Amino acid sequence: MSELLSFAVLVALTIGVTEVIKRAGNVPTRFIPAIALILGFILCLIGNLTSITSITILTGIAVGLSSSGLFDQKLILGKK
Repeated sequence: MSELLSFAVLVALTIGVTEVIKRAGNVPTRFIPAIALILGFILCLIGNLTSITSITILTGIAVGLSSSGLFDQKLILGKK
């Protein structure tokens, strides 16, 4: 259960930081999913500095893809 909770927190944190990056700078929207992927990967690595395994790397990629998928969903629904 704690892994699921930490995954959800990392996704929410990635979405929030990506939104801050998007609003703070003149970043084209086409780069936001890539930024979310990299940011999710980095946040997951920071969270597991003591035991970086292949699962940690895959989780970081999943966090980034999950948060960028939510961003794309927002664009599809027309809520910019």
